[in-house]
Amino acid sequence: MIYKTLNIDIDYARIGTDNAGFQCTLTLYLPENSEEIDPKRCRPTVVVLPGGAYAFRSRREAEPIALKFLAEDCNAALLEYSVAPTHFPAALLETAQAIALLREHAEEWNVDPDKIAVCGFSAGGHLAASYGTLWDRDFITDYYGYRNCEHKPNGMILCYAVTSAGYWAHRGSIENLLGDKADDPEMLELVSAEKQVTGATPPAFIWHTFDDGCVPVQNAILMAGALAEKNINAEVHIFPHGPHGFSLANETVYGCYDGQHSECQAWIDMAVRWLKSL
Repeated sequence: MIYKTLNIDIDYARIGTDNAGFQCTLTLYLPENSEEIDPKRCRPTVVVLPGGAYAFRSRREAEPIALKFLAEDCNAALLEYSVAPTHFPAALLETAQAIALLREHAEEWNVDPDKIAVCGFSAGGHLAASYGTLWDRDFITDYYGYRNCEHKPNGMILCYAVTSAGYWAHRGSIENLLGDKADDPEMLELVSAEKQVTGATPPAFIWHTFDDGCVPVQNAILMAGALAEKNINAEVHIFPHGPHGFSLANETVYGCYDGQHSECQAWIDMAVRWLKSL
């Protein structure tokens, strides 16, 4: 396996925010090919975006997720993206660079360039959904000079994601993301992913729990509806019960896991199947 961490560097002052000394990184988990099995195999790849309300990055939604995809013969790349006090659009630009790097090194890293998906949880799910709907906007493409879709995601895996900045928003996430612009109507519209879906938005795998007490299930429903309106394919799973931040829903991420709502564990196998079918 290739395992290494790369720095993701952007000019934070240029985009009007402060990184407070934080270094964004991309950690790669890449299976190596074998002459015995398939020397030319290229794999679907997920860019893992942990949740944490844009205030921190949850450990239970970080390496355990990457390792699970790795075990299913997928590449995984864990992005330690910027959070408060660094504000929009820093994390979007960091995500863009991560995807472009994976595509640039596709041959070297055995990456299928047509199967690169962002996989986000909660606020990380908001980053994934926002990136999936805003990846082709001028403030991203002009920053890097991208012109050939080298930073385009091929899919979005949205796990109990914050997708709306409207009535059903997780307000704390939006405030951490936008800072002093958290009440600006234009910015709230821009970061409401369900309002930014276009024909260029990639397909999505969405899962949520119906009784999520932190990020309402309406976030998933609104996003799925917006995708349907634009005829963008989506696979949607709403489990009846389960707490917010459930991650893999097992003892790997919960040391005292009691087995409740174990049906949620099925999401990762379904997401792997979906990713490989892109």
